[in-house]
Amino acid sequence: MPAKKNEDEKLPGFVIVTGLSGSGMSSATDSFEDLGYFCVDNLPLTMLSTFGRLLVGAGDEHPAIGKAALVINIRERHFLSEFPGELLKLTKRNLAPYVVFFEASDEVLQRRFSETRRPHPADNGKGLLAAIQAERRALKEVRKLADLIIDTSDHTVHTLRHLLIQKFSGSDEGVPLKVEVMSFGHKYGGPRSVDLLFDVRHLPNPYFHKDLKHLSGEDPEIIAFLSKQPEVAETVERFSDLLLYLLPKYQREGKSYLTIGVGCTGGRHRSVMVANRLKTVLKEHDFDASVTHRDMLK
Repeated sequence: MPAKKNEDEKLPGFVIVTGLSGSGMSSATDSFEDLGYFCVDNLPLTMLSTFGRLLVGAGDEHPAIGKAALVINIRERHFLSEFPGELLKLTKRNLAPYVVFFEASDEVLQRRFSETRRPHPADNGKGLLAAIQAERRALKEVRKLADLIIDTSDHTVHTLRHLLIQKFSGSDEGVPLKVEVMSFGHKYGGPRSVDLLFDVRHLPNPYFHKDLKHLSGEDPEIIAFLSKQPEVAETVERFSDLLLYLLPKYQREGKSYLTIGVGCTGGRHRSVMVANRLKTVLKEHDFDASVTHRDMLK
């Protein structure tokens, strides 16, 4: 069952993401985009006040941007000296952003930079560790301005995404999961990108009945024929139980889209009927499910 919105919690409409280089700010941007935030990476501080006026709360009846997340960090040349003052300007104009500060241990940051082979923006020739420690000292005052501090030392990209989506979506599970159920015929090749694949070639095949072979899995005669087969009902039930178990877990991990392939020999009869049944079951459990029949008319 998809998560319900927490209507009582007021979610930030204007977020500034900052922190230590290598602490996960880029990953955070992807998560905010999935949540419908307009995201800008490395916005010049001189444009911060102007940008703020475009957001909800600027006094406009129809603001240009509903909600936004900005990444501003040490890469911006005047960040250290001007950020506190720019933040104060926004606060005085009732545009105070919600500041999220990302950090991680020296050891983790060293490993991340070593793995990516990217130069540290604070490196002055004294080595990676010295650069990390210098940036940490320089950002000490900025860190005090944060509304939320996230230590990503023990996070993977997936667990950090899950944390942010939970925090900023107002739901227990995160963004809605869109599910596409696709029927296809194995003789035309498997779909290029599916997350789960079900094979229904073990079911009785209407193709071998001359009164049925020219019909599709959406015709009442085919539906009636397959519905009379006990193994069809059992297959749909077992597939449905598995999906209802798995989908909330995929959603919890922050997955936004899921494609389920259902294949039979030609993609005309069995896979079509089963795909339609699975879509119906998922919609009955409040999932945003749709169905596509790739090979039904071939």
